[in-house]
Amino acid sequence: VFDMAKGPVPGEMHLSDGQEPCAVGVCVHLNADDYAIGSHRPHHVAIAKGVNLDAMTAEIFGRETGLSRGRGGHMHLYDQAVNFSCSGIVGQGIGIGVGHALAIKMKGGSQVSVAWVGEGGANQGIFHEAMNLAGLWKLPYILIVEDNHWSVSVSKDRSTAIARNSDRAASYGAAGEYVANNDVWGVYAAARRAVDRARAGEGPTIIEVQTHRLQGHFVGDPQVYVSKEQKQALTDPIVIMRDRLISEGVMTQAQADEVEAQVQAQLEASEAFARSSPEPEPESVLETVFN
Repeated sequence: VFDMAKGPVPGEMHLSDGQEPCAVGVCVHLNADDYAIGSHRPHHVAIAKGVNLDAMTAEIFGRETGLSRGRGGHMHLYDQAVNFSCSGIVGQGIGIGVGHALAIKMKGGSQVSVAWVGEGGANQGIFHEAMNLAGLWKLPYILIVEDNHWSVSVSKDRSTAIARNSDRAASYGAAGEYVANNDVWGVYAAARRAVDRARAGEGPTIIEVQTHRLQGHFVGDPQVYVSKEQKQALTDPIVIMRDRLISEGVMTQAQADEVEAQVQAQLEASEAFARSSPEPEPESVLETVFN
């Protein structure tokens, strides 16, 4: 658990472990110039979109070498090199994503714009306004709704009138798909169809993914609202994917171990880079601020 008063990471941390299929299954279809707009739980999308891991880690640590020189923190990551951004304001990325999609269409581009939001954020007014415009103007836009069942501590069945947000797509002339069981292969297939539709000028898609967060809303959340049975039912999609790839002969146990070792080494190197990077000078606090 992070001690926000003493630890190296300033502020809260909203981790996305457990929700990786929602990012990997989509971003594999995207190019560097396609737009990806994450939510306040953005790290899986950032990594899948190709955000520089050293700079992202340094930003989380609030260091000068970070993506935004340590000014943004983990909920406000931005990497222009791969057209990734996110926001700590719930639901804000929905409208930003539609804005990107409108710009693409006005310029005659071939890119697509993809935004991620939680199932609770899908109840924000911006969801309906943005999707109406995206459907009306047939914009190259895809909205990924990550249904992890909890809006902070409020369950979906106590906050949302319908079982599936993807069913709302019919109200906006959009396509809608629902992927159950946190299935990365299902996300991959649904995203492929959505990206093809968007690039062909056939309009937007809402994809809702039944996923789950393996930890609480934030690091240190005691999760008193989650029952013991619900916690025990959670599964790690990375472990599931690893086991399936091995069982189907796509990779051997040794190859899987090697990949994990490489990733672990990369993570440790990025952490070391962040920890050794300087903090911003207090005198620079007003730099990059528009008056």
